[in-house]
Amino acid sequence: MENFLQDKDLWIVGSVCLVASILWRRFWNLFTYKRKRDSSPESASIDIQFREKDGSDKSKVYQKGSKTQKKKKPLDASDLFQAGFEEVQNQQNNQLSQSTAAHLDLIEEEQEVDKYREGKDGKQQAAVEEEAKEQEIVSELFQIKEEDKKEEENRLKKEEALWLSEVNQLAALNSSDRTDGSITVTPESCEENLEIIFSTKRHVTDETLPDELKKSRVEEDKELKEEEVAGLEAAEVGPERTEEKRKNAEPVIDEYVIDSSPPPPAPFEHRLVTTKTHQITSYYTINKEEVLGGGRFGMVHKCVEKSSGLVLAAKIIKARSQKEKEVVKCEIEVMNQLNHDNLIQLYAAFESRHEIILVMEYVDGGELFDRIIDENYKLTELDTVLFIRQISEGLQYMHKMYILHLDLKPENILCVSRQTNKVKIIDFGLARRYKPREKLRVNFGTPEFLAPEVINYEFVSFPTDMWSLGVITYMLLSGLSPFLGEDDNETLNNILACQWSFEEAEFVDISEEAKDFISRLLVKSKSWRMSASQSLKHPWLSDRALHYHLRHKKNKCHSSHAPPSEG
Repeated sequence: MENFLQDKDLWIVGSVCLVASILWRRFWNLFTYKRKRDSSPESASIDIQFREKDGSDKSKVYQKGSKTQKKKKPLDASDLFQAGFEEVQNQQNNQLSQSTAAHLDLIEEEQEVDKYREGKDGKQQAAVEEEAKEQEIVSELFQIKEEDKKEEENRLKKEEALWLSEVNQLAALNSSDRTDGSITVTPESCEENLEIIFSTKRHVTDETLPDELKKSRVEEDKELKEEEVAGLEAAEVGPERTEEKRKNAEPVIDEYVIDSSPPPPAPFEHRLVTTKTHQITSYYTINKEEVLGGGRFGMVHKCVEKSSGLVLAAKIIKARSQKEKEVVKCEIEVMNQLNHDNLIQLYAAFESRHEIILVMEYVDGGELFDRIIDENYKLTELDTVLFIRQISEGLQYMHKMYILHLDLKPENILCVSRQTNKVKIIDFGLARRYKPREKLRVNFGTPEFLAPEVINYEFVSFPTDMWSLGVITYMLLSGLSPFLGEDDNETLNNILACQWSFEEAEFVDISEEAKDFISRLLVKSKSWRMSASQSLKHPWLSDRALHYHLRHKKNKCHSSHAPPSEG
């Protein structure tokens, strides 16, 4: 028994020594491994690979087959002893690994808490910075406001000083019997000072004012009262009677407002017309005996719509070939785009085998050309102003719609009636749509009214119509054609040379404004001509004082007969 106890003690002592040696060995291996890992760059790079994107460590996972496994042998007594110690060692290792894992979890939690605190601190810092910026902006605004306030106060002080100096000067001049000779105003506070500056009348006590200033103040008060009474009367009576009273009280003797109202519109709404193949006689009665006009295109007759009794004009155009019909359809397309009181309106269109008939608005005042050549008609300069203004308004609308007339002449301008000076532009057979990117050239028109760029076969545009307007103005004022020669060749050469003048006797009594108007249109270079909008703003067409002068002039353009009454 004693031997057994001795053997047991020896066994315990031996096992303790063995365990101590094993632990020392493991500790030494761990120590050497840590030193190698810290000193080796490769281990550092490997360690980096096992870190997550957020900076936390991952558990190291090694590839399979990285270490070879040895075959197991049958255990003997020493091996059993070794196995017992290995179980103890494994239990200790498990406890150590569990404590290590718990420790790592605590470290990760602390790191997450630190990150959260850092993010929170960053947001708080950004909020603090934004608040500091806002405070800086507010302080700058207050500073600017204070500076503006100081400037305003300085300005008010200067105005007050100037006013006081003026009052002192007036008092010194007008009150020689007074000893002080000056007036001082001492407002009790800054608020009173501001009230003095911003009031419509200066607030000065009657005791300090001189007599003349008192009188002027009484007169001002009286005038203000009269104005207030007049305003109340105007409000009670109404704007119309007030205007009449103003006109009766203060008659305008140096201005005249011309009748710039548009001519009466067509008796039907604007419509988009397409050609019909039906017989026109089924819908309209055409009076071929009554001819309203004619030209190279055909004839215009008076017609009546059977269903409504509406009086219209039928323009019969000879069109045998398909090309000729396309030209007429181009005129229809242009008229579909034009809706203006100074432009004739299209009502319907009919197509047959050899002709196309356009049914249009009817006016019975005759051509403007008839008034130019009629010696029994008194055409004054003011009448010409009315005509040219309406033509300019029609051209302004056409050019806004990007359409060129290209055949503007007195024959293509109709008077609405023989009693008024209202006109409408007609005949859009040569009109073209202007496209800036597509340069347009034409080789047609009436020689007397052709612009230089048409004769030279150059690009045409809006100023081409304005040249024709200048020729029409010249003819209305003088009854003469500025470029007309013995034949067409001479006429075209005169246009290219831009040879014209105001030396004829017919221009002796014509105003300088009218001559300037023509001079700004009959310019060889199209880029220097007035546009339609600019012509309407020219003094000859817009100056009321000039119109008043023209209305009372006794001269006539080129005849000496009584004018018709204006409607």
